[in-house]
Amino acid sequence: MFIQTEPTPNPNALKFLPGREVSPSATLEYRTIDEATASPLAEALFELEGVEAVLFGADHVSVVRSVSGPDWSEMKAPILGVIMDHFVSGAPLTRGQAADVDQHAEADSEIVAEIKALLDSRIRPAVAQDGGDILFDSFDEATGVLSLRMRGACSGCPSSSATLKAGVEQMMRHYVPEVTRVEQTI
Repeated sequence: MFIQTEPTPNPNALKFLPGREVSPSATLEYRTIDEATASPLAEALFELEGVEAVLFGADHVSVVRSVSGPDWSEMKAPILGVIMDHFVSGAPLTRGQAADVDQHAEADSEIVAEIKALLDSRIRPAVAQDGGDILFDSFDEATGVLSLRMRGACSGCPSSSATLKAGVEQMMRHYVPEVTRVEQTI
């Protein structure tokens, strides 16, 4: 098995491509060791020194390192080993049913449905190329403010605010004129 790595715009995140599906039905993010117990792979990655967050995309694993931890030259080989061992073993990605954090109980308004469709079709695939994800959080129809959450390599990335303003906000305002501003939810 050969696992490729790609840098991301976030210097503290690397994208690992195992050459197979990782999490095709939902993007999963783990930000603490307690959350990581839901996934054998995430748990094993968090056991490595310096791992701060893990994100599973359709075809990749993004790992965010702690700024105060070891640098990538020390972390890359152990991370590759953990990922390879997991996929060679055939173990499941998660223990039990993974929760879909993007589900809302009430039906979406027409505008919110349009925003989510644009996120899913044009924005999330582009953000995934950089090892991250972007999720709908809320839309205030009175003010036109759209709140989004950045995950994975995009969370804490120095260029994420520029991505939101220059890319996402412009596209949203063009296709969904009701959107007046885009903000990042932490």
